Amino acid sequence: MMGPAHSLSGAAAWLGVGAAAAAAGHAMPWPVLVVGALICAGAALAPDLDHKSATISRAFGPISRALCGIVDKLSYGVYKATRSSSDPRRTGGHRTLTHTWLWAVLIGAGTSVAAITGGRWAVLAILFIHLVLAVEGLLWRAARVSSDVLVWLLGATSAWILAGILDQPGQGSDWLFNAPGQEYLWLGLPIVLGALVHDIGDALTVSGCPILWPIPIAGKRWYPLGPPKFMRFRAGSWIELKLLMPAFLLLGGVGGASALNFI
Repeated sequence: MMGPAHSLSGAAAWLGVGAAAAAAGHAMPWPVLVVGALICAGAALAPDLDHKSATISRAFGPISRALCGIVDKLSYGVYKATRSSSDPRRTGGHRTLTHTWLWAVLIGAGTSVAAITGGRWAVLAILFIHLVLAVEGLLWRAARVSSDVLVWLLGATSAWILAGILDQPGQGSDWLFNAPGQEYLWLGLPIVLGALVHDIGDALTVSGCPILWPIPIAGKRWYPLGPPKFMRFRAGSWIELKLLMPAFLLLGGVGGASALNFI
């Protein structure tokens, strides 16, 4: 999938979680619903850190481009070191390590640890990074023609305002985890979800996605999971643009309205 579809699917997924949480008696305060949807939209771009031409590579200028190059080499190294004799040879690391359930869980867990141990500045950094990514994904046309600095300023300002709202009593810093010292522990959840939604989206395309690595399937450690080939599509095709993206918008709207008890 392309970046905008990934981000839309991430936001829709978190809004759906909000609806499920409300039904289960753990309703999200509206700031958690909004912030979580934005973080999930940004996190749904993050697995493409292994791709030098992905949306995320442009988000933070030379820093993100260099990071994508490093992650590409790391992913390729892990692939070569762990591939079975049935796995094909590759020349790069795209759709390998960062496109697995294990990576999603580790990144989400690391974010939660950083949020509860790093204090306010760690929370602000997490929000800033993912809000910038959300702008790049959800508002990609505007982001392409805008200055990077303006996008970064929007991300920083939004992070500061939203963190201030979440810090207020009852507004969500302790949602789901309310023991002392567990404020913002939930921040890892939309990051895990965003990464997994990205992987599922890529699994629908012609190349599939090795989501279950390192679990071997059919003799392959990097088995590209996906539906039957006749049900797959190419990234950027009309199915993605004309069918899936409107569906994500509709599902996200229904999920958000349900989470807020409007329906």
